[in-house]
Amino acid sequence: MSFPTLRRLLLVLAAAAIASTLLVAPSPAAASTSALVARGTKIVAAAQAQKGKPYKYGARGPSAFDCSGLAGFAYAKGGIKLPRTAQAQYRAARKITKAAARPGDLVFWVTGRRAYHVAVYAGAGQVWHAPKPGDRVKLAKIWNWKQVRFARVGG
Repeated sequence: MSFPTLRRLLLVLAAAAIASTLLVAPSPAAASTSALVARGTKIVAAAQAQKGKPYKYGARGPSAFDCSGLAGFAYAKGGIKLPRTAQAQYRAARKITKAAARPGDLVFWVTGRRAYHVAVYAGAGQVWHAPKPGDRVKLAKIWNWKQVRFARVGG
C-alpha cells in the first residue's frame, strides 16, 4: 500500500472514530446534570413570575406568599412537592456547598439547627424570596453569609 493511500485510510478511520464519539448518547451524569439545570431554570422562572406579590404570613400563593410558601410554589411548578415550613424544607433537603449551588437550589438562613428563612437561589449570589411583612417578592443579594446554608431537593 502506498503512503498516500495509507494516509487517506488513516484519515477516514480517524474521521469515523470522531463521528462515532459524537453519536454516542450522553453519559447518565451529563443527562442528569442537564435535567437538573432545566428543572432549576423552571423553578427560578416560577419564583421570578411572582415578583411584586405581597408577603403574607402562612400564604402559599398565588396572590401572596411567605418565604416557604414561595419556595413550595416554585418547586411545585418544577414538579417537586416541598414540606410547608422553612424548617421542614431544611430537614427534607440535601445540604450542598456554596460552590455546588445552582439556580433553583434552596438557600436557608439558619441559627443553631433552626432554619428561619428560605429562598430560591437565582445564581450569582442572588435569591428570589418573600422577605417579611410589608414587603413583596423580590430578587435580592444574599445577606448574612455566616447563617446561609445551600441545599437541594430532588436531584
